[in-house]
Amino acid sequence: MTNPLDLRRLRHLRSVLTEGSLTGAAARLGLSQPALSASIKSLEADLGVTLLQRHRFGVKATPYADVLVAHARSIDQELDGAWSSIARLKGSEVVSLRIGCGPAEATRLLPMALMRLHAAHPAMRVFVEYGLNETLMPMVRRGEVDCALSSIPRSTAHPELQHEALHLDSAVIVARTAHPLAARRTVTAKDLAGYPWVLARHWELERRALDELFAQAGMKPVEAQIETTSAMLMKTVVMQSDFLTFVPREMIVWEERANQLRPLKGIHSNWERHVGITTRCDETPGEPAQRLINALRESARAFNRR
Repeated sequence: MTNPLDLRRLRHLRSVLTEGSLTGAAARLGLSQPALSASIKSLEADLGVTLLQRHRFGVKATPYADVLVAHARSIDQELDGAWSSIARLKGSEVVSLRIGCGPAEATRLLPMALMRLHAAHPAMRVFVEYGLNETLMPMVRRGEVDCALSSIPRSTAHPELQHEALHLDSAVIVARTAHPLAARRTVTAKDLAGYPWVLARHWELERRALDELFAQAGMKPVEAQIETTSAMLMKTVVMQSDFLTFVPREMIVWEERANQLRPLKGIHSNWERHVGITTRCDETPGEPAQRLINALRESARAFNRR
């Protein structure tokens, strides 16, 4: 019988749970979806348990998968330790870490911290996983990244996670510089309703805040002509058209400086978000992760003084 705990299939399972779907995991692994599905099914057959629960948005772990992934994480950590030990014996140790990062944080805060880290530790290698919290938080819980830099909840949703706030960000309605509304001193909700929108999906917090902005004006929420998880797509569509979007201010910092995008004046949302670091409660960050966390704290302090 095939060993049910071979690393290849364990990593296939971890990738499926990280991506939340077989399609996304197959693309990430460079496999066909049927091949990946067959790998998971063969693991389930050898173990005699169901590892994935299907739902309308993809898949999630069963309790059996949670146990298996926790052990798989320990196996990978042991292998990483073995790799580092061999590198030390060879006299060529390369320290590395994996982190998760949200779209707005990848714009300025993380690059600032990475430059500090590189200046102090030029040999360190950093692998960055990019995504929204729906992807990043499970990755932290499963130990697939050492920490995540992203929006943090006002209350801890998962007892396994702990959060450290670094700075506060707000959201703005954004248009291209040449947009008909861009030069106005005051823009109303009625003005906004006449234009097309590219927005995050409905369950994202900033999307709910935009709905509240229109509700306060006695209007129905706007319908998004384009919904996406891609910050780059939102910004590109807005720069090339009369579409509007609603995003954290930090996400457009460079486009605003380059006079490509601008927040519209005279209309504001009360929505704010805390940006910070998420780690596991039951694990003390290793030395490489702690170096990055310190660099993030230093960068945030400089960031907040500006």
